[in-house]
Amino acid sequence: MKITFLGGTETVTGSKYLLESGASRILVDCGLFQGYKWLRERNWQPLPLDIDRLDAVVLTHAHLDHSGYLPVLYKNAYRKPVYTHHATKALCGILLPDSGHIQEEDANYYARHKLSKHGTPQPLYDRATAEQSLELFEAVEFGETFTVGDITLHLQGAGHILGAGSLIVEAEGKRVGFSGDVGRPNDMLMSPPEPLPGLDVLLLESTYGNRRHDTADPFEQLAGIVNETAEQGGALLIPSFAVGRAQALQHMLATLMREGRIAELPVFLDSPMAINVSDIYCRYSSQHRLSDEQCHHMCDAATYTRSVEDSKALADLRFPHIIIAGSGMATGGRILHHFKRLLRDHRTTVLFTGYQAGGTRGAKMLGGAESVKIHGDWIPVKARVEVMHGLSGHGDYVDIQHWLEQSRLAKNTAIKLVHGEPDALEAMRDHLRRTTPYRVDIATYRSILTL
Repeated sequence: MKITFLGGTETVTGSKYLLESGASRILVDCGLFQGYKWLRERNWQPLPLDIDRLDAVVLTHAHLDHSGYLPVLYKNAYRKPVYTHHATKALCGILLPDSGHIQEEDANYYARHKLSKHGTPQPLYDRATAEQSLELFEAVEFGETFTVGDITLHLQGAGHILGAGSLIVEAEGKRVGFSGDVGRPNDMLMSPPEPLPGLDVLLLESTYGNRRHDTADPFEQLAGIVNETAEQGGALLIPSFAVGRAQALQHMLATLMREGRIAELPVFLDSPMAINVSDIYCRYSSQHRLSDEQCHHMCDAATYTRSVEDSKALADLRFPHIIIAGSGMATGGRILHHFKRLLRDHRTTVLFTGYQAGGTRGAKMLGGAESVKIHGDWIPVKARVEVMHGLSGHGDYVDIQHWLEQSRLAKNTAIKLVHGEPDALEAMRDHLRRTTPYRVDIATYRSILTL
């Protein structure tokens, strides 16, 4: 068995792992590179594998850094199955077409305003291609065994977001685990990750390899920020991931208003994708912690602005309000149009609610940038910029250590650290070497592991 690391190494994006056993070849995850321009440029480079010889793709979950490159495979004539959990299939049915649509909109905007060095800017893929790629999906349940050639596989719940799983692969007498993104033991929405079986090798995410989660009460934090912004007469802008984070924010705001801890400000969910995702969370209520009643309160907390016209109409508001819009790291989406209007206003508060990958606008703003470039213009940042770390869907390094301890791993299990920034990977390696018996190392881009 052989594993080639084609992404998700020394970065938290672009997850792709090619596993080969005998004549069988599967690609575990198929994510977009995001963040730094030099990373994003990898999305445009030919994937270093023979797509014609690929037998299947397996997705651990729906986030674009794990699924968003799939339409590119389709564009390059991939027509084999894509296996994943039912909820992940449903979420990808929203995320992938939306990704294609945003890329089309951005390409058209850059062409219209002559902001690109290319004569005719092109999207990496369009909505139509993304929608066509969905025809390849074959849904499986957690714990359901399926085979690809001589490879046997199953997914088990990993927490993190709806449908997220860890993948267990068996072939040639070896068992390999792909952690995917691992959730937290006490997540607001999701159940804790299931313990792992015995493994020869584990590819383990390391997003929070050098950080502990904030122990402050996130409800109290959010209440303080909402009330301070309202007292200033400003708007609260919350860049948010459409899956998981937007739903948690809706749930928190609904709870705080119901308990009288914040004023009943107008809340706008300005993301058609997040709106549809919220509906899916209600449909798959058995897969998360919220009751049916809590799901309904969550959805009723916000006004849904589906159309572009409704989104533009928010510019007419002259009283305190809250806008939740994509994307979570401010790399695209409708939040940028609200930034262009409101970042100059000192009464505005921008609230980031999770990890910001290096090179993104979110990371730059949290780093104190005095201005950010949006659609070719430099916009001064006069707004207050805040961050809440308590909503992350990733377990931190101690959470993951405890998860490994609850699992049935042998002392000689080899762990390859993936999906982390360099500092996080180094810290995670040192921590696990010090506190566990496992053989821990860091995977590198395009390296090959032979079992």
